[in-house]
Amino acid sequence: MKKNYLWILLILSIGTSCSTEKAVPAKPEISQHQLYIDALAEVQDKILASRIDSVFSNSGFNGSVSVTKAEKLIYKRVAGFEDFRTKKALTDKSVFAIGSVSKQFTAALILALEEQGKLSTADLAGKYLKSFSRKPFDKITIHQILNHTSGITDVGPGLISKPGAEFHYSNRGYRVLGEIIEKVSGKSYDDNFRELSRKAGMVSSFTADHFEGEYLAGAYFGSPERYKAVPNMPERLAQATISVAAGGVLSTSADLHKWNLALHEGRLFKTETLEKMRTKTSGTKHPILGEVGYGYGIMMSESPRAYFHSGYVKGSPSLLIYYPASGTSVVILSNIADMDKGKAFVFGPHKKIKEIMDGMERNKLWNLN
Repeated sequence: MKKNYLWILLILSIGTSCSTEKAVPAKPEISQHQLYIDALAEVQDKILASRIDSVFSNSGFNGSVSVTKAEKLIYKRVAGFEDFRTKKALTDKSVFAIGSVSKQFTAALILALEEQGKLSTADLAGKYLKSFSRKPFDKITIHQILNHTSGITDVGPGLISKPGAEFHYSNRGYRVLGEIIEKVSGKSYDDNFRELSRKAGMVSSFTADHFEGEYLAGAYFGSPERYKAVPNMPERLAQATISVAAGGVLSTSADLHKWNLALHEGRLFKTETLEKMRTKTSGTKHPILGEVGYGYGIMMSESPRAYFHSGYVKGSPSLLIYYPASGTSVVILSNIADMDKGKAFVFGPHKKIKEIMDGMERNKLWNLN
């Protein structure tokens, strides 16, 4: 009995001493593999920065270029002027006209209405617009307008091809989609855009006739040495010849990264809706970027897998890219264009940066981190 009692006292004393001893948390160990990945990422980021910096220096690029990967900013450079007349410099806050990149928002608004059961992309446009209930427009579907196979032409009356037969890029078609959005939702396009952009977390994006603030990157023709301002900016983008739904959205680099992430990471739609938007249903040879597939308001390529859209309104060339394999978002914005030298020259920096990013994306090491 005495032995049992002594054993109990010993066990209690050990338990008491252990419980009063302060535990020292173990430091998390970083594996050799992770150290290698981190070092590799640092080297890759420096290589990327060097290559894009060379585009700035070789082209005298006036604008903003930024790259995020897995929501981490890995490159940013802003150079040149927001206002060439006053020499006010571009900043992170500068708001650019993004041209046809606006079409992504219009396509998304149509798909949002479809998710709500208010329309179907298979519907005839004439179901909502009387002007499309008559020949030769009475067979055109919303789907065909979204992927530019409706035959609607930007010049002259009538159709350029039979609905569904051929790809013909149509700004007028997206203006029509804007009208359908307003008809079905009972709200202005501007209100619809405002709701969608806020859902995506965007805080500094506007439609052309509702711009607010002091950081407008005015649009210019020519070169930084010999320039001419594009008049009536940004209000001119809301005119019927362009239209907000086809090319009248204004945004910042930071907001467009938020848009890329919200859209492609499935924060705005059901999975099947996002895939519907990103499924190739037509295609064309882009004058700058070559052969591209086209879904709903979005272009795509397979090697590497990328979703993108270029944009141009007078004086404002832009390009928005997203690489799903690595979660990389690229925003290229400018506010001057020397069109006397042609679009190939104007979009030369954009194309070069996309080639750099495509090369990085094809490198298997890029996707390790």
